[in-house]
Amino acid sequence: MGKLRRRIKHTTSFTQRLMEAAAKFREAAEQLPPGTQRELLMKRVSQAEAAVQISDWLAAPGAAPPAALGEMAPKKARDIA
Repeated sequence: MGKLRRRIKHTTSFTQRLMEAAAKFREAAEQLPPGTQRELLMKRVSQAEAAVQISDWLAAPGAAPPAALGEMAPKKARDIA
């Protein structure tokens, strides 16, 4: 018999949880002196904020993708040749 997954019922939205995580990381980074640890925390802040933007974009009906994603789109075969 398979292992049962633990189900978690979130009381806040995904976006709200991401914003809280970003705020927590930013606060922790401000407590540290400049250096690698601080930069890693600030990277986590920017990742969480980017995830919020992507989540909002996906939730919006008929919205165009953000401009930054256009650069990541795969090139068509005719563009490569």
